[in-house]
Amino acid sequence: MTRGAARFVCQSCAAVTPKWAGRCEACGGWNSIVEEAAAAGPGAARLAAGRKLAFVGLAGAAAPPPRAATGIAEFDRVLGGGLVAGSAVLLGGDPGIGKSTLLLQAAARLGRAGRRVLYVSGEESIEQVRLRARRLNLADAPLGLAAAINLRDIAASLEAEPEAALVVIDSIQTMWMDSIESAPGSVGQVRATAFELIRLAKARGFALALVGHVTKDGAIAGPRVLEHMVDAVLYFEGDRGHQFRILRGVKNRFGATDEIGVFEMTDLGLAEVANPSALFLAERRGNVSGSAVFAGLEGSRPVLVEVQALLSANPGGAPRRSVIGWEAGRLAMLLAVLDARCGLRLGASDVYLNIAGGLRISEPAADLAVAAALVSAAADRPTDPGRVYFGEVGLSGEIRQVAQAEARLKEAQKLGFASACLPRRVARGNRPLAAPEALALHEIGHLSDLVTQAGPVRGG
Repeated sequence: MTRGAARFVCQSCAAVTPKWAGRCEACGGWNSIVEEAAAAGPGAARLAAGRKLAFVGLAGAAAPPPRAATGIAEFDRVLGGGLVAGSAVLLGGDPGIGKSTLLLQAAARLGRAGRRVLYVSGEESIEQVRLRARRLNLADAPLGLAAAINLRDIAASLEAEPEAALVVIDSIQTMWMDSIESAPGSVGQVRATAFELIRLAKARGFALALVGHVTKDGAIAGPRVLEHMVDAVLYFEGDRGHQFRILRGVKNRFGATDEIGVFEMTDLGLAEVANPSALFLAERRGNVSGSAVFAGLEGSRPVLVEVQALLSANPGGAPRRSVIGWEAGRLAMLLAVLDARCGLRLGASDVYLNIAGGLRISEPAADLAVAAALVSAAADRPTDPGRVYFGEVGLSGEIRQVAQAEARLKEAQKLGFASACLPRRVARGNRPLAAPEALALHEIGHLSDLVTQAGPVRGG
């Protein structure tokens, strides 16, 4: 490579600056700017003559892409049915969350199914990977295992494997291209090595799985362009001290986004959870105030989770707001609506909110369940243990409709719930709600109706 003038590149957002600085002006990150050697490119040189493209119309029939099911149903669900030949999947998550374990289990399943699977580790030695495989009872799986970081060697090895169905790279931040004068994990190295691996996967027709490190904010480390280059981006969520793991698809060119797969960490690795609602509600106690069951929707899957709220008197100072598994800003908005529209004064109390089970909820349909938990805690009266809640709360206190109400109600009925509190249907030609006959529906139009049903609050 012809060495040009040195440049300084932010390792968080890939912004280029002419000189080093402690703080990146583009993304605001501290100590993220690293010096890199810039290649002296052709610049404004004219492109060589290329071939003419054949443009076609939108009409036409195309067969769905062939998929290779890994045999892990929750993993295949998030992928959209399995791995697509020639696709690139990026898997991110906190250290120790189970990324390598999941991919090793999936690779072993494919290998036992007769597929050629290659596993390249840049972080661990071969013996370390074998030790994990023995712990997971996968030592007899027919995998091709290698420990390497030099991309030139890896590419040459993959070129010699025409029958490969899946290639796992653990991790992309450890890959190194000798033509780039920067350390592994830098923006230039990650971008270049990922591009070459993805190009090779599409040319040779094997599925590529890349493990990506995450920053302290939970985003995949390296340039954002990496997420645009791959076909699917999956995040592993959960606490290492908690037994549940949530695999969430945030991007998928071959399937639906926001699908989740639920796993339980055991001594033999990650075990699938076929019915996450039952697992999330297994330890629920219906006779405790401040608890409500939310009928949520993650992708196309209805999931029931318990929302827990706790109010504590604050003798003085600023009241505390602690939220786990939900948006803190949305809790602040809901508390303001309860105060201004319903007369429920919670401003002087410390408020603690938790989504039991380790699931992170982002849909607005959880507003009504959170409000029910807060009102129950304020009144010190348990909610109906056989009732679920869902609905969006507006700033005027109105309860708004949410999508896929039938799917939520069917999941509640399947788990034995007898009633549901949901938004009032408006008369504007909407089709009737196909609710299970055994499920009683309690429709409310305003948040004040929920407060009135709960009765007077403590000290009110």
